[in-house]
Amino acid sequence: MPLPLFPSVWMTEEHRMLQDSVRRFMNDRWVPRAAEFREAGLMGPDTWRDAGANGLLCVGLPEEYGGGGGDFGHEAVILLEQGRANLSGWGGGLHSAIVGPYILHYGSEEQKQRWLPKMATGELIGAIAMTEPGTGSDLQNVRTHARRDGDHYLLSGAKTFITNGQNANLIIVVCRTGDAGAKGMSLLVVETEGDDGKPTRGFRRGRNLDKVGMKAQDTSELFFDEVRVPTANLLGPVEGSGFAQLMQQLPQERLIIAVSAIGAMERALDETVAYVKQRQAFGKTVWDFQNTRFKLAEVQSTVLATRAFVDACLAAHLRGELDPARAALAKSWVTEQQCQVMDECLQLFGGYGYMMEYPIAELYADARVQRIYGGTNEIMKELASRSM
Repeated sequence: MPLPLFPSVWMTEEHRMLQDSVRRFMNDRWVPRAAEFREAGLMGPDTWRDAGANGLLCVGLPEEYGGGGGDFGHEAVILLEQGRANLSGWGGGLHSAIVGPYILHYGSEEQKQRWLPKMATGELIGAIAMTEPGTGSDLQNVRTHARRDGDHYLLSGAKTFITNGQNANLIIVVCRTGDAGAKGMSLLVVETEGDDGKPTRGFRRGRNLDKVGMKAQDTSELFFDEVRVPTANLLGPVEGSGFAQLMQQLPQERLIIAVSAIGAMERALDETVAYVKQRQAFGKTVWDFQNTRFKLAEVQSTVLATRAFVDACLAAHLRGELDPARAALAKSWVTEQQCQVMDECLQLFGGYGYMMEYPIAELYADARVQRIYGGTNEIMKELASRSM
């Protein structure tokens, strides 16, 4: 078995209790359904309600809004266990630790009371629509726009690569309400159904995209054709605050990616050590070859070092000290290590590592996108270098 990790200084007894609970829940309820989720291309609304009933949604949000009253450490525990369970299809981290905080920090009291309690139960499923077909990491050039029409906006545009895209019924849309550039951007919240339960006119879901990995994640195209959005659904007191709001929250989004990466890396190492110690080749186990032991010792050191880095970032974030530059480097470096670890581990499985019946194959395929979304790693290095 792999060497034990160093204790995480940010974890309390409450975090550890949650960790045990989440691990049991995922292994008992969702892991047996993993093939079903991959085949369907999503984890359906029933899993979200199940998560809400078992306290897995919005655990870091205040109890007064239906949340768990915890901190980002509680969200991190869930992300780590999700990675270890090899359940990349669930978009709970984005829902609870990205969409929820946007509403908590920038929403009006009425907005928070209207949306957050339903997010905590899974009745509402959140998404954030940033990326457009012609605009990836360059958020200042989004073309989706909203123009005022009395007490509504008319929202038009197209988004792609949207996590939770098929399930989501509460979508934060990055759009332009003013001139070009950062000062013309705003965040509008689109409710995909009216109070009468009817679909919102002008809103349409496109394809559930066919990806290299993350087969159980509903990553989708979304289309907005003069969708009438109440002006009361603007996040923040005035138009044009969107870019600043995004910049304030992106460090946490990037830390989420790093946390999920280390959970998956730990699972990959566990799987590989177990496999090579029982797999026979040339009359002995694969573990008996010195090359195998050396390779896995290197992987073990990478996992230990990466976990220590992520733990340091988590501790800093919980103190309110994680700046955008270091968050960007954490996302970049950790995901690079993740892809390297997956490659080394898969190689030791031989041909079986390329078979989807083995968890390492899915871990390998799922890892590659980590270097792209949340801002490409090249953009992360550029952002960090500006602060050096």
